[in-house]
Amino acid sequence: QVQLLESGGGLVQPGGSLRLSCAASGSISTINFMGWYRQNPGKERELVAAITRSGVTNYADSVKGRFTISRDNAWMTLYLQMNSLKPEDTAVYYCNARTISLRIYWGKGTLVTVSS
Repeated sequence: QVQLLESGGGLVQPGGSLRLSCAASGSISTINFMGWYRQNPGKERELVAAITRSGVTNYADSVKGRFTISRDNAWMTLYLQMNSLKPEDTAVYYCNARTISLRIYWGKGTLVTVSS
């Protein structure tokens, strides 16, 4: 089992920055992939950024050049640095982890609101 707890969401003005954190606990040695997803009411959850155990990253086109995903080497904490935020970045952001046995875990989410 893996437990995930997001933090760092809040209200920010357009052009501002936020850093989200995801604290992982439990069987973290089995994690080989972690990512950040976001979702708005009535819309599908979409991948924002992801990172593999080897450090390969992947970003949605809409956030490339503005967001940066990173993690500590022990997989205990995942980060998402979000710069130049836009109103369309407003969403609930979820942390996701996948293990070597292909089990998938989700956090409960943290709300990011970009508004003046």
